[in-house]
Amino acid sequence: MITVLKQFFIKDNMTEDERRTAYGTMCGVAGIILNILLFWGKIFAGIISGSISIVADAMNNLSDSGSSLVTLLGFKLAACKPDSEHPFGHGRMEYIAGFIVSLLILIMSFELFKQSVSRIINPQPVEFSWLVIGILLVTILVKCYMAYYNNAVGNAINSPTVKAVVVDSLSDCVSTGVVILVTIITHITGFEYLDGIAGVAVSLFIAYAGIQAAKDTLNPLLGKAPDPEFVDQIKEIMEQADSRITGIHDLIVHDYGPGRRIVSLHAEVPVNGDILELHDAIDNAEKLLETKLNCTATIHMDPIVTDDPEVNALKKAVEDIVKNISPNMSIHDFRTVPGPTHTNLVFDVVKPHNIDMSEVQITDIVQMKINEGRESRYYCVVHYDVDYNNR
Repeated sequence: MITVLKQFFIKDNMTEDERRTAYGTMCGVAGIILNILLFWGKIFAGIISGSISIVADAMNNLSDSGSSLVTLLGFKLAACKPDSEHPFGHGRMEYIAGFIVSLLILIMSFELFKQSVSRIINPQPVEFSWLVIGILLVTILVKCYMAYYNNAVGNAINSPTVKAVVVDSLSDCVSTGVVILVTIITHITGFEYLDGIAGVAVSLFIAYAGIQAAKDTLNPLLGKAPDPEFVDQIKEIMEQADSRITGIHDLIVHDYGPGRRIVSLHAEVPVNGDILELHDAIDNAEKLLETKLNCTATIHMDPIVTDDPEVNALKKAVEDIVKNISPNMSIHDFRTVPGPTHTNLVFDVVKPHNIDMSEVQITDIVQMKINEGRESRYYCVVHYDVDYNNR
């Protein structure tokens, strides 16, 4: 089925954004068709058997078709061009669509839980039929197929919305498998309470899957730290861009939806370099980031002293002190301001979120350590930066 739909939706001359939208639309259409077919199949099986767990499972598929419709609309809205009110585009609509899908999963799990508890309180006989078992087995195979192609597409376009559908499909496979097992056991033992108990277990499993899917789509909306692999790619590209760029810091990644990331950072360059040549090197680095990572890049140029042995030695000493406080802490923008009574050491410290020490405590430790065994008197002037990358 996906092969047939791919011929209609995916064209060779598409841009990356157009291809992404086309894949999302294709998965949405396939999900609507298949889930409606599964709904009618399970409803038929539920009516034949009189099983509440099978009917609830059918309703779960009906909600899945609604989820697929939301996914379809989400990709369409996300593909809308930027406008005066939304200059960064509408890419986050895909995340919102994924969150709505997870909410539908949670709502359905709650309804299933209520119906299952009612069936435990008032058990009813369940009619056994191999036709019903066969229908349910076919629905499991269909859901496995849906999980397979959604996983392939989700990884290919890095879409949390499509990946949320994978989780839902796999949870459906497990829940339907439990329903089959309970139907057979009930037929053998005659224990009618099992139908309701199975429904409760399935509802809790579906609720857990919905919560996990919600977290995956809410985190980008709230503003999560970028993937470590993406940060490493930025650092590697900057190292290769120009030998005069000696380091980077204050890296921030703004995520406005898949394919709509804005990267800003500070690049350290020699203070005695030619300003026009260094500016050209920074421009080239921005273009390199944009080309390789499909993002918008803004780089601030920070001139630093690189050829003064005394300054370099002091910087190395401060770096070692900071690293002893926490291996994840770092410094940048280091410079010295000599005076008649003392020398100011001016620098920035990136403080990770998991360090309990206050900024005053850290500054006091650095100042005490840097003055140990030295004749000159140093005073630390420190600015603390937020660690936006969770490193």
